[in-house]
Amino acid sequence: MTRGLKAVDRPVLVAFGFIVVLIILGSIYNRHPPSVLYLLQQLQVASFLGIVASGLMLTILLGQIDLSIPWVVTIGGIAATAAAGWWGGSWTALGLPFALVCGGLVGLANGLGVAFLRIPSMVFTLGMNAVVQGIVVMYTGGNAPPDRATPILQWLAVRNTFQVPNAVIVWAMVGVLVVVALHRTPFGRYVYATGNSERVTYLSGINTRAILIAAFVASGACSAFAGALLAGYAGKAYQAMGDPYLLPAIAAVVLGGTSILGGSGTYLGTVAGVILITVLESVLSVMQIPESTRQIVYGTMIVVMMLVYGRGRKPEG
Repeated sequence: MTRGLKAVDRPVLVAFGFIVVLIILGSIYNRHPPSVLYLLQQLQVASFLGIVASGLMLTILLGQIDLSIPWVVTIGGIAATAAAGWWGGSWTALGLPFALVCGGLVGLANGLGVAFLRIPSMVFTLGMNAVVQGIVVMYTGGNAPPDRATPILQWLAVRNTFQVPNAVIVWAMVGVLVVVALHRTPFGRYVYATGNSERVTYLSGINTRAILIAAFVASGACSAFAGALLAGYAGKAYQAMGDPYLLPAIAAVVLGGTSILGGSGTYLGTVAGVILITVLESVLSVMQIPESTRQIVYGTMIVVMMLVYGRGRKPEG
């Protein structure tokens, strides 16, 4: 694991360097220096992507991928608002836990399919994404859900505490949990070991299937959590609300130095990647760059980083 940590020092520094350059370029283009309010707004927007990337990072550290993110984010937002509508009154607080359960169940299905059926995660999670999409369309009839976000969701996503957006605080809390899990528990050591060589880790007596399942459950729960917060930010859930988050989440994790082939990476790098992607998207938006060009930028980043880190892959076994 130590070796994995050292390998990401340079990418993290490069990512933060690009963030500074982008902020400077944006301020020059706007002819206004960046303010504290602007930076906090960027962090607030980044928090939703950051929570998604937190769970995705765990699967990528294992050498896997979770492509069910788009519609797990969507079902998280719909579940949180719909459940609040079902129970109503003082039970509206159950909307958020219900969203986490829905996301965790999708992650559990992903983990079981990858761990026991040995279906490649790229294929299985993409199939689960289609299944979840079908469930959502069946529930909503293809229309925008009528339920509104609860005050709790809006408070978490929109309000501030001591001038700091609550969404940023929530992201920080999720980040602390991930860091503790990766660097202060056996689970974290097993994640890095499995990512480096699942066969060797399994022969060492570690239940690698349980590690895979746990990582996918965490990824699903994080995606659904982000969806619930997005519903609070927008005031309601809507169809395909998670579509804009798949490529940016993958790009953020990889740009932060996590090898897409597994085994190395730090959460600080993921944070840097998330902020970099958010600032980049802000600058491209200000410059009125079309969405299609942004997708090209994200895809190119992923391919380039895949080439860089793919060279350092250790042989299996």
